[in-house]
Amino acid sequence: MAIECHSCFQWLMPTIDQFRDAWPEVELDLASGFSFAPLPALARGDLDLVVTSDPIELAGITYVPLFTYEAMLAVANQHRLAHKAYIQPQDLASETLITYPVERDRLDIFTRFLEPNDIEPAQVRTSELTVMMMQLVASGRGVCGLPNWALHEYSSRGYVSAKRLGEKGLFATLYAAIRTDMLDAPFMRDFLLTAKDTSFASLEGVSVAR
Repeated sequence: MAIECHSCFQWLMPTIDQFRDAWPEVELDLASGFSFAPLPALARGDLDLVVTSDPIELAGITYVPLFTYEAMLAVANQHRLAHKAYIQPQDLASETLITYPVERDRLDIFTRFLEPNDIEPAQVRTSELTVMMMQLVASGRGVCGLPNWALHEYSSRGYVSAKRLGEKGLFATLYAAIRTDMLDAPFMRDFLLTAKDTSFASLEGVSVAR
């Protein structure tokens, strides 16, 4: 399987551990989906499952919704934006935006928030690790867009502040992409159920995908 979500390891690893206990005969191999195009690889049969929030229409591929989440902005508690009820795109024009090292077209904060409003942050810097991103934010080195469930650990103990993106918020759904002919495989059905159960048991702020 491949994963197109840096933050998702937080719930995916417990899911895999539980699945291995139930299906010891099924071999699991996990790859990052950022160095190649995993969905075409899934369609070719090179992969059996891809975790993604960016479904594209491909023949023979079914997207099973796992959960819906809200993308939010992490800012330092003393930051000028920390007092705002919500963040507007133009608020980021003078900010350093910290992201994972992936293409912009895979980041909702660009594709669904900044670019539709023709806004470019003053600077973009990247970090592989969520904890490193939070240290940079807390020390005033920039702001960072993250799923609410990945941000909750840090905002709930006052390390950073979490701000809504736009008045109505920026919501997305995470999917498991699977070849349609594998949907009824017992081990695949069990993996999907385990992934959903683990997500809702361990993540704050997620909701049932509609």
